[in-house]
This record gives sequence, structure tokens and C-alpha cells, in this order.
Amino acid sequence: MAQFGLLHRGRAGLSWLVDGQRGHLFPWAPVCLALGIGGYFSLPVEPTAQHWVMLGLALAALGIIWAAGARHNVGLIALWLVLAGIALAGLRSHNVSDPVLSFRYYGANEGRGGDHRPLTFRPNPPDARSGAVGPSVARENTRAGAGVAAWRVGSFAPEAGAIIATTGHLSPPQGPAEPGGFDFQRQAWFRGLGAVGYTRSPVVRLDYPGTGAGLWVYRLRLRISSAIQARLPGDGGAFAAAVTTGDRSAMRRETLNALRASNLAHLLAISGLHMGLLTGFVFGALRLGLAAIPPLALRWPVRKIAAVGALGAGAFYLALSGGNVATERAFIMVAVVLIAVLLERRALTLRAVALAALIVLLLRPEALIEPGFQMSFAATTALIAAFGALRGASVFRLPKWLRPVMAVVISSAVAGAATAPFGAAHFNQVAHYGLIANVLSVPLMGIAVVPGAVVAALLWPVGAAGVGLALMQPAINWILGVAGTVAARNDAVTLVPAPGPWVLPVLALGGLLVFIWQGRARWLGLAPMFAAFWLWATVDRPLALIAGDGGIVGVMTQQGRALSKERGGGFVARSWLENDGDAALQMDAAARLKPVKRGIWTYDLAAVRILHLSGKAGVAQAGALCDGGTIAVVAGDGPASGPCLLLDQRALLDTGTIAILRDATDTLKLVSACDMQGRRPWSRCDHAAETQERWADSGAVPSLFDTATH
Repeated sequence: MAQFGLLHRGRAGLSWLVDGQRGHLFPWAPVCLALGIGGYFSLPVEPTAQHWVMLGLALAALGIIWAAGARHNVGLIALWLVLAGIALAGLRSHNVSDPVLSFRYYGANEGRGGDHRPLTFRPNPPDARSGAVGPSVARENTRAGAGVAAWRVGSFAPEAGAIIATTGHLSPPQGPAEPGGFDFQRQAWFRGLGAVGYTRSPVVRLDYPGTGAGLWVYRLRLRISSAIQARLPGDGGAFAAAVTTGDRSAMRRETLNALRASNLAHLLAISGLHMGLLTGFVFGALRLGLAAIPPLALRWPVRKIAAVGALGAGAFYLALSGGNVATERAFIMVAVVLIAVLLERRALTLRAVALAALIVLLLRPEALIEPGFQMSFAATTALIAAFGALRGASVFRLPKWLRPVMAVVISSAVAGAATAPFGAAHFNQVAHYGLIANVLSVPLMGIAVVPGAVVAALLWPVGAAGVGLALMQPAINWILGVAGTVAARNDAVTLVPAPGPWVLPVLALGGLLVFIWQGRARWLGLAPMFAAFWLWATVDRPLALIAGDGGIVGVMTQQGRALSKERGGGFVARSWLENDGDAALQMDAAARLKPVKRGIWTYDLAAVRILHLSGKAGVAQAGALCDGGTIAVVAGDGPASGPCLLLDQRALLDTGTIAILRDATDTLKLVSACDMQGRRPWSRCDHAAETQERWADSGAVPSLFDTATH
């Protein structure tokens, strides 16, 4: 009886807690949906058909219970949303399924050009090993030069829709640079990329593109980009083209690095800031213009007409910018706000943000794990919560001329604080002067850059676009000057190590509790936030990392990670160092531990010896140098057998990148990229378990497999 009484009191307490949130529960709907989507992506194995049937029956049963009278059961609704998130992500994953190239290919490539840069096209090489059709979409970099010149191979720029041909290299999308790292294979799967590659050969146009609204908009986009860069040469024109059309091809790497170091790189991405400024400017201009005409202002719903005009401008901007995921997300958020204006509802509320998040997750569940989604909704939620708390505060009783300045400072500080953990987790750096740079730059985006772009677009048909560009140019030069000045400081950026897999989810849930929950209990959300930062601060980086092709090895030393090669495998090496929070260049990291001789590099890690053999001379000595207790990494095909644990290209192709970790019992453990990815539609891990079992059975280094689960 005591147990039943305790259960009853617990249910009563939970009901009392939920009842206090009535009217404020809708913002938790996308959170529950996101929990299910995140759960799907964290599964180690893709659910079988039987699992999906069981999930469908569970959703149907819960729906029937809800319709039968449990409509106010918050727990039931939350459970249904979580299960719906799993089903939604699985459905999306299978709907985007396309063939993926299963081997490296060199030869003729022919297909229809896409509308993105680098060159995206639909190739037709057959899969010679499986007999399957080649990938439906491939991305290929042309190596004729930088920026726009890379496209203008020969005497023409490949156009969207044109039938093109070239000779080049294609390969499957590569897996994570380290276990648990950024998964390009998953991103490529949801973007429909079945292969990536490059070519140094000319691109030949075999047939002209067809017609269609999409091609017309793409050509218009390129024409506008070229016209802007012709009027505004240099970095200013490249910046203007990027913020108006989404074409970043002319941006120099030095300029991009300066913008990142000053935390101003978000000004290039056509996302919430640009879409909000554009639609806000159009809305304000239309409303003021119509209100200035008394007969129209008295008879027409001026505010709603302005909202419709702003919505149309946002839709055109979405099409012109190429319609990438970030811009789609920004347009959805703006559309929700403008539709609220049409319905005479409050536009900027947490309910509006929640509705926008629901729409984005329903359309693209995979957006949840992308930094753009996390940062944009973190910033928007924090801004609405902060300004709601400050409503009526004395800070807004300042002189009118000072209020906009204070609003910019507060919004930059709040948005910066909300997005900083996500930016640091995904990009491994914290910009110390980001707040100052944003306060000095963001107002000019709203005052000059975006209005200038609108004026240029309106005057372009009559050949007077230069008026708008002249308005944009000084502001852009100022922004680039701020970025360059800040980036030139030695203390502008601090690199941070990559967090563990649970840090961001725990941090996000704690932040949501603080911003969404009503009442004093919201401050309980600070506990998981502090816990997340503690987990991040105590994260242990792998003692050793082995590239998925055996081309490079990195071990952790007292000076930082030492790399086995000073050249080659640059992307993987850079990813490892960035995830360590290490600013060293690959050449400097390679100098931390010199090779024994050309092609032979060794390091003693506790009771395990790591041997990296590369080049013809090194690989030829694989058999002679192999002994018990040694991990021999061979950048090629190694000997068929030997006393050591042999990791050659053939074996690593099955497992992906290898990490050697030290667990809680101070035992070394081998973890592969496939251990973290699991057997999913986008991963190539069908034979990973068999390969690792073969390694364990060899008994060469048994301690690595004592606690590992494969």
C-alpha cells in the first residue's frame, strides 16, 4: 500500500507540475520530435521491416488512445511525438536513397550539369563491381584555377542543365576523419551525392541546357553575381555577390579566414539574419509608403499588404540564393512570422519559433544534426526569451537615439552567447572579439547592405543598379576592415577540443529548460548545462588515430599530436589537430616525432608499438618489421599474415578510421569509425564486424579487444 501511495503522490506532483505549464507546452512539441529524430540517428543498426511495423502499430495505438479521450494527457502526446520523430527520420532516410559508387573510378564522366558549385552533375559510369547503375548525383571539383575561373574551363562556363563530359576521378563519399567525427557520408546521403571527385581535364559541353524555371533562376543568379563583381571588384564585390546570390566562389581564403576569426562568417551565409533584414526592410518600406497615401491607408489593410509583399520578396530571395537548407530554414521562420501578421497574431513568440522548427523538422529531419539548424534556433529562442524578460525594463527607457544601439548590443550578446557553444563544438574555435566585431558590423547590414541590395534590384531593369551598389560598398569595406583588424590579433581565436557525443544534447536540453519552462523551476536547467561544460572540459582525446586509408597516423605526445607525415592526407590531419584544439600546421605536428628512416615511423604507446609504413621502401619491410604486440599500419596492401596486428588499406576500407582510446580501467581499446556509425544506409560498414573479429582472433595485441564490443 505504501508503494501505491508513493506512486499516487508522484503522479499528483507530476500533474501539478504540468498544469502549471498549460498554455506554454506547444514549444516542447519540436523538442519531443527532435528527441525521436536524434534517437534514430544514434541507432547502431538500421531498424528492420519488422521494427518499422511495430513502430507504426505503436503510433496508431497511441493515436487511438488520444482520440478516445486522452487528449489532455501530456505524457502520451510527448511519447507519440518522440516515436513519430523516429518514424519520420527513417522515412526520410529511405526516401532519399540513391545508388552510391562503391569503388574508385577514373575515366570518362558524362552527365547533365547541376546548379551548384563545385560542379554537380548526374554521371553515367556503371558500377563495374556490383553491376548497379552509377550514382545519380556526383560532385566534381575542376582544378583549372580558383573561384569563378575554376568553372570557366576552356571558353565557356558550364551551365546548369547542359550535357557535359570530362575525364576525371570519382570515389565514394568518405567516412568520418575519426570515430565519432563529422560524418560526410551521412551528409552526402541526404543531399543525394553518390560520389565525389576532381578533374584536371577540360569540361566539354555536348549539348545546350534545356528550359525551365529552375534553370532560368540559376542563370539569373549567375548574371547578377557577375554584374556585381564587375561593378565592385575585389573582396567587396565577392562579399556583395555572396550575400545577394549565395555565390561565394570569388571569396579569397584569406578573407574567409578573417571573417571566421572575427565571428563574422555568418554574414556570408544567407540565413536568418539576411532573410529577416530583407523582409523587414521590404515590410517597413511598403507599410510606410502606403501609409503616406491617405486614401490607401484609410481603405486598405496596409499592414497585411506589406506582409504579403515581404513574403514575396523572401520567396524570390530564397530562389535566387540557390535554395540551400539554411536559406529554406530562414524563409520558413520568416514566413511563420509574416503569416502571424496576416492572421493578426503576435509574430515574435516562442510558439512561432516552435512552429517554424516543427515545419523544418517535418521537411528535413536531418537538419537537426546540422550546425546551421542548432545555431539559428538557439539564437532565435534565446533572443525572444531575453527580450521578453526585458520588456518594460529600464534599459529601454533610454533616449530614443540610444535604444537601437542598446538593442543591437543586447541582441549580439545574447545571440553570441547562445550560439557560441554550438559553434565551438562544430568548428573548434572561440572568437574572443566576436561581440565587438558584430556590434560594429551587423547594424551596417541592416542600414546599408541589405537596403542597397534591394535598391539595386529595383533599379537594375533600368540600368541604374549602381546606385544601390554604391550604397553597399562603403559598408562592405567597413565590415571587411573590421574582420581583418580583429583577425590580425594574436589572441583573436582560441581553439577548443571537440566535445563528446553527449555534450551538445545535454547542453541543449538544459538551455531549453531555462528558456521555455515557466516558473522558478526553469533554473534547474542550469544543472545539465554545467554538467555538459564539465564533460567538455574533461574530454579525453584519442591516444592514437589511424586514417581510413592507412596514409597517416597521429599519436598524442606531451607536445601535442605527432603526425607520421608532413605532407599528404591534409584534410584528415587538419581535422585531427582541430579536434584536439591544436593550432599547429601539419608540418609542425610531423616535426614532433621524426621517422626512424624514410617510410618507417614508430611510436611506443604503453605496451603497444605503433608502426607506420609508407612508400615502396617502407611497405616492402612490413613482414620483416612485424612482431608481437605491434600494430603495423601499411599505406597499401600488406602481407597476407604476420605476428603483428596488420592494418592495411584493404582492412581499413572495411572499418574506416581507427582510434585507440584509454578507458576508465586504464585499458587501451580500439574503436573504429564503423563502431560509431553503425550499419546504416549511408555507411559502408557491412564487413567491419568480421574484420575486427579477425583482428581480435589473431591475438597479436589482445589487450585492445578485452573491453571493446564489436
